[in-house]
Amino acid sequence: MQEVSQSGITGTIQLSALIADLWWRVDLMNADILEEEARAGVFEPRQPSYPLLALNMRVRRDNLLATIRVLEKRTDQVRHLSSVA
Repeated sequence: MQEVSQSGITGTIQLSALIADLWWRVDLMNADILEEEARAGVFEPRQPSYPLLALNMRVRRDNLLATIRVLEKRTDQVRHLSSVA
């Protein structure tokens, strides 16, 4: 990761932009999951006939959400460090 400027603004802006982009991707994946579920007519992941593509997209989406949580914590740390400095 790039070094954060003393004020922390640069790092916070970069992280915020990355987080916003990841949220956009999560929204796209949610739409794709719903579309695949509608195409198959199965909306419950525990059903044996649930589409494998939708199941894989759910896993990818969940990984993105975990990444977003980590980056949001990092953003909070950067903001805290910049307020201390």
